[in-house]
Amino acid sequence: MRPVGRGFFPLDEQWGLSASVYSPGRARQMVWLSGLLPYEQAAQVFERIGHCPAPAASIWRQTRAHGERMQARVEREQERVGPERVRLPPAGQDHRQRMGVSMDGGMLNLRGEGFKEFKVGTVFEVEQRLERDPLTKELTPRAHGAHMVYTAVLGSAAAFAPALWALAVQAEVPRAAECSVTADGAEWIWNLAADYFPDSVQIVDWYHACEHLAGAAATLYPDDPQTAQAWFRQQRNHLYRGELQAVTRPLDQAGLTDQSQYFHTHQRRMQYQEFQEAGYPIGSGTVESGIKQFKARLTGSGMRWSRPAAQQMLTIRGAVLANTFDALWALA
Repeated sequence: MRPVGRGFFPLDEQWGLSASVYSPGRARQMVWLSGLLPYEQAAQVFERIGHCPAPAASIWRQTRAHGERMQARVEREQERVGPERVRLPPAGQDHRQRMGVSMDGGMLNLRGEGFKEFKVGTVFEVEQRLERDPLTKELTPRAHGAHMVYTAVLGSAAAFAPALWALAVQAEVPRAAECSVTADGAEWIWNLAADYFPDSVQIVDWYHACEHLAGAAATLYPDDPQTAQAWFRQQRNHLYRGELQAVTRPLDQAGLTDQSQYFHTHQRRMQYQEFQEAGYPIGSGTVESGIKQFKARLTGSGMRWSRPAAQQMLTIRGAVLANTFDALWALA
């Protein structure tokens, strides 16, 4: 999205500044800041904190120029670490840090195309933290994601897959003895999980499953919200314990196969009590948080992007969020 100043002239032309006047170090800071804030806000911060006039259009130009080379570097790295080129360690030599992967999609506005989906992947270490159980009030270890890194791609699952795999290789997920994939019920996600992480524990996000269950309750008792709520609470306990037949049987008997099919399809991915006791995360909050953080930069009021600019900003934003921006800048 290109900002303009007074009349129809770019701001940097009004100020008599061109991209060439900025040192590499200053350009790096401009591009990094553009991954945090819209160009106009970045310009204000750069002048106030950096004590240097940096019109929004100049930051835009630097971001487009360097974003292109950074994106090219990312694509070269994806080719270098393709699945057929990664050599896994011999059996028994995997590292012991449990890893997690999660995927989801969000929407952004493309100029001339309307809203299109971008896909986000996050890779993280799984660590245990003590939490107070809401029922027993006892402190219980629960799995959480730590040290998250992100990637985002505007396009199809096929276009997204190399980026996710490269991120996983960078985080040494293929070398982990244990890995889980936690996500919603989208088919493209589980196809990628099967192709790229075949040994992972697959888990449908608990909150998405509960949303489907609440929808099934409302369909089963459309004229009786209180009964629907009571049924939902009862069935949610069965769902948590992995007793899926107790959930699907009344739906199938009522002819609500559209509602029950979701639970039939993902039955093995819905053993929540078993997963939680084994130390796996049952929620996909890591990637949902990532979606929100990408949207915070790319879906502000009135923002519309060209495809190349959107993908470059997704790359820059991901590097900023993961604290890998300087490393990517140096390699590009």
